[in-house]
Amino acid sequence: MTEPGGFRFSVRAIAVAAISLVAVALALRAARNDYAFYLAYLVFQYVALALGWNILGGYAGFVNFGASAFFAAGAYATIALNKSTAAPLPFCVAAGGAVGATLGLAMGALTLRLRGVYFAISTLSLSVVLETLVVNWSYVGGSSGAYLVRPKAFAPFTSYTEYLCLAMFAIAAGAAITSAAIERSSVGAGLSAIRDDETAAAALGVPTLRLKLTAATISGAILGMAGAPLPFYSSYLNPESAFAIGYSVNAIAMPLVGGAQNWFGPVVGGLLLGSLQQLALTFVSSSASLALTGLVFMAFVALAPQGLIGLFRARGRARGAP
Repeated sequence: MTEPGGFRFSVRAIAVAAISLVAVALALRAARNDYAFYLAYLVFQYVALALGWNILGGYAGFVNFGASAFFAAGAYATIALNKSTAAPLPFCVAAGGAVGATLGLAMGALTLRLRGVYFAISTLSLSVVLETLVVNWSYVGGSSGAYLVRPKAFAPFTSYTEYLCLAMFAIAAGAAITSAAIERSSVGAGLSAIRDDETAAAALGVPTLRLKLTAATISGAILGMAGAPLPFYSSYLNPESAFAIGYSVNAIAMPLVGGAQNWFGPVVGGLLLGSLQQLALTFVSSSASLALTGLVFMAFVALAPQGLIGLFRARGRARGAP
């Protein structure tokens, strides 16, 4: 059921997000280095990816291997908009969310009757199909890629990198608020019932298909919004980088490392693995960064399948036991 104090929760959550945004901005400015915003952007991007994936993968139990398709769709929505209108970032983020939501709804209508490995393979195929379409779409650069010139910085931001970083933080915070609201609602209860036993949930009157389509649409919207700022951030985008398998791997690994059945787990996993990856990327190489993710992921699957949140809760119950 929906929490009686849902409105109060929303106001509190938005207030906390706004205060956190100011705190993050001040902390990163204290570093007096634009590179701090560069690294923080990537970490917040992974948090948003993890939260977006978790709505369908964690709450409903449908493992989506095509997160990079939604992420790239948001990025190429920005490229297409800037080709025609030179739209500012907020419009691009909204467009990326709309494209991701539409793609999520279409994917859900076609594949959500499948389960397990069949659904996973179909989502992976979606990424391959979309990449093939983009490679042959000359308007957005095709296989050669497309350049996007960053606008000049504007007050109160010291640089456009700072603006992008805080925009990505806002996207991640919005995704966290949305996830927490879903978790506390009847939608979250229905998705949990589907995850545990879809046949039994349907027999009890849970509208399983409608809830799955809702989750797929919201998940796609968040993943699309997370990808929308990427062309501004990198200034150049090609299909190989936009559809990189690393986005899908991280979108799965981070919620599972943090704990996939609540909103806080993906945040913890995204911050932890995202930070470790940036350290590895800074001091070693990009391949070492992805290898580190794989090693941590395998360790948690073997030793703590419920993630960090589940591990701490289990230890708390063990200490409280007589």
